[in-house]
Amino acid sequence: MRQIRHRDAVVLSVLAASFLLAGELANQDIQYVYETYIVRSGALGNVGLLFLVVGLIILGFTTYFGGVFVLLGGLHFSWGRVSRGRFLTSLGIGVSLLGLVSRVARSVLTTGTALTEVVPLTTSLTGLGILFGVASYTLMGQYALMLKKHAKRVWRRWRKPQPPARATPRTPTTTSSGRTARGARR
Repeated sequence: MRQIRHRDAVVLSVLAASFLLAGELANQDIQYVYETYIVRSGALGNVGLLFLVVGLIILGFTTYFGGVFVLLGGLHFSWGRVSRGRFLTSLGIGVSLLGLVSRVARSVLTTGTALTEVVPLTTSLTGLGILFGVASYTLMGQYALMLKKHAKRVWRRWRKPQPPARATPRTPTTTSSGRTARGARR
């Protein structure tokens, strides 16, 4: 079995994707959107309208895209493709943050304050998902990779068993005849 590289970033990416996806599933908006825009609007009878409505609904739930992209980034981290993994993770976090910004903008327009939307989102699973995604992204930076390698080397050196200390130090004994190595062989 192949060893997974960059396990810590993979774990953080999976946690971030899980939190981002669970944050959207917990708020029960999907059932409301399905009933309102698909069933009541009569889109089930027209295939073209159904595809359009489903496409718009998918675009409306951008955090789902963020969770999927972060999960794909973690998969690429496990394969050792750091640059692709960082791209997908940053794309997922960016899409999730755009969803967060759109909710904040809607909140400011309707209530006049951003706190009505910011506080519930940042203290929910979505906020934790964004936080873990940013941690995974920064963990796979060039400087972070260098520090990780250095820390691994220091850890191995520290864990390596030390030779037992001798009770008496060795005293150098010189029993040389003064001849060179070539002369000693003759």
